[in-house]
Parts: sequence; C-alpha cells; structure tokens
Amino acid sequence: MKSGRAEWIRTTNLLVPDSDAHSPPAAGQRWFVEVTAIEPSVDRLEWLPHRLAAQPQKWENKRRSFLPGIMSSLVPAVGEIEKTVLANGVRVITEAMPHVRSVAVGIWISTGSRAESPQENGICHFIEHMVFKGTTTRTAEEIARSVDSIGGNLDAFTAKEMVSFNAKVMDEHLPRTFDILSDLVLHPMFRPEDMEREKGVILEELKMEADSPEYLVHEIFSSNFWKDHALGKPILGTRMTVQGFSRDMIEQHYHRNYVPSNITITAAGRLTHQRVAELAGEQFAALAPNGVVLPDPVPSTHARIAMRHKKSLEQVHLCLGVPSYPLPHADRFACYVLNTLLGGGISSRLFQNIRERQGLAYAVFSELSPYRDTGCLSVYAGTSLESARKVVESILGEFAQLKQTPVGEEELRRAKDYMKGSLMLSLESTSSRMANLARQELYFSRFFSLDELIESIEQVSIADVQRVAQEFFDSRHIALTVLGSLNGFKLHREDLAC
Repeated sequence: MKSGRAEWIRTTNLLVPDSDAHSPPAAGQRWFVEVTAIEPSVDRLEWLPHRLAAQPQKWENKRRSFLPGIMSSLVPAVGEIEKTVLANGVRVITEAMPHVRSVAVGIWISTGSRAESPQENGICHFIEHMVFKGTTTRTAEEIARSVDSIGGNLDAFTAKEMVSFNAKVMDEHLPRTFDILSDLVLHPMFRPEDMEREKGVILEELKMEADSPEYLVHEIFSSNFWKDHALGKPILGTRMTVQGFSRDMIEQHYHRNYVPSNITITAAGRLTHQRVAELAGEQFAALAPNGVVLPDPVPSTHARIAMRHKKSLEQVHLCLGVPSYPLPHADRFACYVLNTLLGGGISSRLFQNIRERQGLAYAVFSELSPYRDTGCLSVYAGTSLESARKVVESILGEFAQLKQTPVGEEELRRAKDYMKGSLMLSLESTSSRMANLARQELYFSRFFSLDELIESIEQVSIADVQRVAQEFFDSRHIALTVLGSLNGFKLHREDLAC
C-alpha cells in the first residue's frame, strides 16, 4: 500500500483542454460515437521532474450494449472506452485493449485527505490500511494470498482528493480479483485490536517520512501555503491524530464517504465492458443511493516564509512556491508550458543554470500541484548552506527573466515538442490507462482526444507564457520554506524580490 507525497503528485498535472462538462444521456438512451480521447498520465520517479505522456487510439463506431435494470450512459471515448452508470450512481468505465493479456481494475473513492476535519487528519489513509486487515469473508492473510496466488499485484493509495484500491492480473482472473477488491471496499471489519496494531505501523511510517528531508520540506511548505486548510495537512496525519482514532470515528468517516456518488470503477485491458458492468452490478447495485457530497470551501494561499533548523541534515532543502491555476482553468496549458520551460526537465532553465552552469545543486526542479479549485507552482532544490542564498537568488532571477523577456521561438518550440513527444509514452500499460480513466472522470466527466491535446499545446503563444509568468511571479505571493542545519541563516520578504 502506498500513501503520502508520491501519491499526491500522482493526482497532479492532468493535461486536458478546455471544454464544457459532458451531459450524460437519459436512462436507456443509446449513443453512437466516433471520437478519440486520451489523457496523459502523470508519473514521478525519484523526485525527478514530472513527465506527461499519452498514446492515441484508433477511431471506431460501435453500438454499445446496455445491461437490463441499470441506468447506462456512454461518453465519447478513445478506442474501446465505455461508461455505465448504475442506478445508484456508481460509475463503471472500461477501456478494451485486446492486444494484451492483462487487466487492471481500480475502485476509486472521490474523497481524500482534504475532506478530513483537523481531528480526522490521516483518517482516509488509516481506513485504506484497515480494509486490508480483514473483511466479513476474508482474513488479512487470505487477502494477502488471494492475488499473490494468481501472480497479480494488489495495491492501494491515498491522495489529497482520492483514494484508490487497484489490482493488475491476467485477464482470466478478473472475476476473482474484482470480488476481492469489492470485498475490501464494501465489507471491512475495523476490529479494535487490528486498529491498535495498525496505529503502530502508521506511526513508524510517519517516522520514516520524517527522516526524508525532501518529503519533510514539502510538508512544511504545504502546511504554511494552505494554512488552516486540510490541503495543508499531511496525508498520513500526525502522531496525535492517529493515536486518537476510535472505531466510531473510523466507521462514521467510512459510511459518510464510501457511498455510491463517490465511487468510480475503472478497468483497462483484455475485457468486455458488459462483463465488468455485470460484476460491478453484482457487488455495488445494492448500495443505497445518497445525495451529492458537498465540496469543502476553496482554500486560501499564504505567502509565508518558514526557516526550520534541523541539525542532523547535511544539505539545506528549499521549497519556493506561488499560487497557480486549478485543474479546470482556461490557461492551464500555458501554465504547463511555463513549468516545462522553468524546471520541467534537464534542458529547463533551472536545471541548466543552477546545476549545469553554477554547480550549486544536484536536484533542482519545478512542479505543478493543481487541484480542483486551487493550485501551486513550486521549485525544489537541495544545496549547501553556503550556496543557499545564491540558489534562491538564481530561482528568483529566472522568475524575473520569464516575466520581463519573452521566451524565444526555439525555446518555446523545444518545450512544446518535449510535451507532445512525452504524450506518446503514456498508456503503455493497463494500469496507467485504468488510472487515466479515473482521473478524467473524477475531474472532467469526459474524455479527450490526442488531437485536442496537441492543438491545446500548439495554441500556447509566447505572449501567453509571459502573461502567466507575470501573474504568478509576484514577490508578494512567494512562499518559501528552508530546512536544514541553518546556523542562523535567514531570508526575509525583501530577499524575494523578482
């Protein structure tokens, strides 16, 4: 099971063009479609800059089947993507990939750590752990053996805005695997003795993450940037909140959030949509429908400067960030191009200036962290205490350069080609396609074509990049966190001028 920052990053950087939300057809209405749609996946490896990727599919016209007794709707889709909505609101989305022998299936809960109250901080992640401790029909050991015995992978993760339970198996094992995943989501036991043991496990996980300065500096930054909002709280929770979880708290949060309107089921691989929809109906159709879960308030951002001394660290770790666009923003593609130019790869300005020309840091990159209603563009660097001020000055210098001087045609072309070329690397596995189906549905309720994505990238102009840079890189809005053995080192607001 996975959690924490890596999963948070997985939920970011969804590259999608402008479009109105899709309106589903009436119950039983049949649609015929001839549209492609894809969305790039987002991956993070060893804290390297994000990589966006996708792969186009062939166009098709195909009559879709509808299961009796189930309200169904189809949306324009890539290749063999189909969507069914059960009568209670559970969504089932599949993509057929007949050339492979595996199937990836996931059950997605469209809630995450941002839905937690201060006292509940970490409870989504705790529930994700607890469902593996036993259900009404399986022990923890039986759960562990169930997928291993057929050569598959069973996993889960908690993010800021979603929780995922997923598996990848050979196609002939899909029914058994779906039964296991459904059992985890629908029938957890939450035994008090299991809870106490798992609290110990998570407290050790907290210690492990606290020993990672890259993780720690980003958590401190987030807690200040989104001060007094759940987005700024750690996904794992804190020692105090985890120790305070009771069975009543767990069950109340579970029953409030694991409801049909929050559940999306996605699958990709060698499958038929009808069979997956049948499996979903068998397990989830009995759930009583619920009302719409209201979103939490839009968070405010705060331009705070935090200097955190930690004597044991050899390096000084910097995280500097500004407010950016939420996922649906009209200018998000200009934002993606700006991030690619700034610190999205080894040819980016930050990497070439701070690492290659000045030799001040080994790791330096920028990243986007967009959510449904807010976002952040941040820069990370690890350096020596002696070089820390120079690194900050160099980052601010790149901000100023992007604001004041239009990027060249060649540099813009290079950034666009990098993004377009990276698109072709995605969806090479059933797991990535399965996850992409969920992200598109949860954030946009429709699917997008490669042509749309390419056109949206190409439409970004030099003026767009400069305009977004001028909007973002305002000294009054810059937040900074510095972590390390500081020995009195300080930075002030006047040091952040750009």
